[in-house]
Amino acid sequence: MASRSLVNTTRHIHKSLSRPLPTSARLIGLTTTHNARFTCAPPRKSGVASNPAMAFPCLDALETRSATLQASRSSSGPEPSYTSGPTEIFDCKDPLLLDWGGILPEFTIAYESWGAMNADKSNVILLHTGLSASSHAHSTEANPQAGWWEKFIGPGAPLDTDKYHVICTNVIGGCHGSTGPSSIDPGNGERYATRFPILTMQDMVRAQFRLLDHLGVDKLYASVGSSMGGMQSLAAGVLFPSRVGRIVSISGCARSHPYSIAMRHTQRQVLMMDPNWNRGFYYDAIPPHAGMKLAREIATVTYRSGPEWEQRFGRRRADNTKPPALCPDFLIETYLDHAGEKWCLNYDPNSLLYVSKAMDLFDLGRENQQATKSRRDIHTEDIQAGTYTTSDASCSLTLPSKPYEEQPSSQVDTSEPLEAGSSRPPQDLVLGLSALRDTPTLVMGVASDILFPAWQQREIAQSLRIGGNRGVTHVELSEEMSLFGHDTFLLDLKHIGGNIRMFLN
Repeated sequence: MASRSLVNTTRHIHKSLSRPLPTSARLIGLTTTHNARFTCAPPRKSGVASNPAMAFPCLDALETRSATLQASRSSSGPEPSYTSGPTEIFDCKDPLLLDWGGILPEFTIAYESWGAMNADKSNVILLHTGLSASSHAHSTEANPQAGWWEKFIGPGAPLDTDKYHVICTNVIGGCHGSTGPSSIDPGNGERYATRFPILTMQDMVRAQFRLLDHLGVDKLYASVGSSMGGMQSLAAGVLFPSRVGRIVSISGCARSHPYSIAMRHTQRQVLMMDPNWNRGFYYDAIPPHAGMKLAREIATVTYRSGPEWEQRFGRRRADNTKPPALCPDFLIETYLDHAGEKWCLNYDPNSLLYVSKAMDLFDLGRENQQATKSRRDIHTEDIQAGTYTTSDASCSLTLPSKPYEEQPSSQVDTSEPLEAGSSRPPQDLVLGLSALRDTPTLVMGVASDILFPAWQQREIAQSLRIGGNRGVTHVELSEEMSLFGHDTFLLDLKHIGGNIRMFLN
């Protein structure tokens, strides 16, 4: 009986599934199968798309810029001028040997200065710039436009021009008047482009000290810098300890760490993938403005902090009355888009590649310094013997034949976790900074900085103290004091400027 009942029930279910669906179900395109699963029926072709195509105003803007640049092409090409106004110029005709074997047969340094130099030239402060900054840190009679550190320089300011003569240079490798990839190579009369040799922070500093030699400055009152400038400031003291009286390093480091290298790598990659980059030879064509815009957007993410953006933008959209878009839609997206837009034609793409790579290579550890000295000694001997060639300085690196595999030496030992700030800096770095044993040093960091995190400034201060420097002043701004992240050094006159003033005086 039970078996016959089961058969009848099965037949009833089969008949039910075989009946046509109600009209309401057929209207929404539902069909059935014998296993009672519902699926979407294929849409009937009507010749009209089901939805309108998405608009992409952000891409339209890029295409319009390319068309405008193409239309403005002349015999010199549409490459913009990156100069930021009148500067003083130092032309050095003596060759500059670079750390990785390249040579600049001659070079130019663009610089500006404020305040009077005293009789014995003992009141000079050398101000080092960040990655993309020009020498225009403060307004001058020749260029009254506000500089990137306008409020920090002047009478009564942290860099007090009633007391000090402040000099700021555009670094070699840059594009604001100093020799860089966009400059003319005296060897062939053409732009260097990517024939420009690889640079280091120390190369930039050596060029700056050639300028100081030219000006008759034997010893600096202080070497001051923030971000990349903070790296240069330390390098100046290590290279020329007898010529630097004091050091100020703000939001910098003594060695680049993997996160910052990774972020700069992504910027270089998006730039180099722009077809207009053309392996660096774009000066007579359209510059890679799209890649530059994206690179700047990536960089801007690292310059500020999440808490600040939560306050400024939150999750607000530019216009809630409009449907979401794939182009900039949230306020934070429009902010990043604006940051990239206003910068993409204001800095030479090749300079970004070379200067950012120099930041990656930065390491003041003893081992790296010794390796660099050995290379320089060999190259110097070859130059004196007349046997030196720059062919060895070209990049010969090849990509590995196998994908990256985790190396045993790269595994992190978490068996004994250390509290934040309690770890001892590596002995290699302590030894590398030993040249600064007798140099008073101000090291400043910001807790909300994700690009040069505060532990890196603590590492500098600890290394100096362990090495015997008793003149170390370390200041760390908490998130309560500043939410501006890495850009705090540009914005916080009270805390950054106030500590600089006290230290210099």
